[in-house]
Amino acid sequence: MLSKRIIPCLDVREGKTTKGIEFKNNVDIGDPVEMARFYYEAGADELVFYDITASHEKRDIMIDVVRRVAKSIFIPFSVGGGIRTVDDMRTVLLAGAEKVSVNSAAVKQPDIISKGAKAFGSQCIVLGMDVKYVGEKKNIPSGYEIVINGGRKFMGIDALEWAMRAEALGAGEICLNSIDADGTQKGYELKLTGLISENVNIPLIASGGAGKPEHLSDVLTKGKADAALIASMVHYGAYTISEIKTCLHSSGIKVRMTW
Repeated sequence: MLSKRIIPCLDVREGKTTKGIEFKNNVDIGDPVEMARFYYEAGADELVFYDITASHEKRDIMIDVVRRVAKSIFIPFSVGGGIRTVDDMRTVLLAGAEKVSVNSAAVKQPDIISKGAKAFGSQCIVLGMDVKYVGEKKNIPSGYEIVINGGRKFMGIDALEWAMRAEALGAGEICLNSIDADGTQKGYELKLTGLISENVNIPLIASGGAGKPEHLSDVLTKGKADAALIASMVHYGAYTISEIKTCLHSSGIKVRMTW
C-alpha cells in the first residue's frame, strides 16, 4: 500500500499567502517562500502553490515567486493558476515545479490536458476541480457542479462527468476542492470525494475543510482519497504536520514518518 500524502496548500495573491472561507473574505497570512520552506522542513510530503487570481485577472502566473519557492524546498511541488497553454506549463516546470495544475483553462479548452500529457507525461498534469453542491439537475446528475475563475463562474458541467473525461484526456492526478467546505475547518466533503475516487483510476487529492487530524483520517479512509490538502489548520498553528502524521499513524493509516 502506498503511503497517504499530506500536502500543505499555499494560495497566493499579490505575492502573499492568503486564506479565505468558501473562496471569500481572504486575508493575507504570510510570505509563500518562507512558509514553503517551513512546511518542507516540518515533514510535508508535497506542496501545492496556487496563484488564485491569475485566471480571473487574465494574467500569467507569478513565475518569480514559483522560482523562489522551488529553490527553497526539496519535495514535489505542484503549481496552478493562470496556466493556459503548453508553453505556460513548460515555463512553470522549468522554474522548478514537478507538476502543473490546470483548472479554469482545462474547462475552457480540454485539449490542454492531452497536449500537456503528451509533452511532459501524465504524471506532470494535475486537474484542479473547484466544485459546488447545487442539487441534482438534468445536466448535473451528481448534484455537484464545476465552477471556474476562483469560484466566480458556474459552468453547467457535472463534476463526476468532468473528472472521468479529464482522466481519459490524460490527467495524471486530480485535486478536488469543495467550495462548500473550503476554509470551514469542519471536515472534508466525504460524499463528493468518495464519488470521484470510486469512479476514476488516477490519484485523488482531497481539498477543503480540514480542521483536525480526524478529518484527514476520514477523507483518507471513508473518502478513499490518496492525499489530503491542508491549509488553515497548519497556517494558523493549530496543528503541526508532525502531530497530524502521528495521529494518522496511530489510527493505522500509512504515512511517511521522518522523525
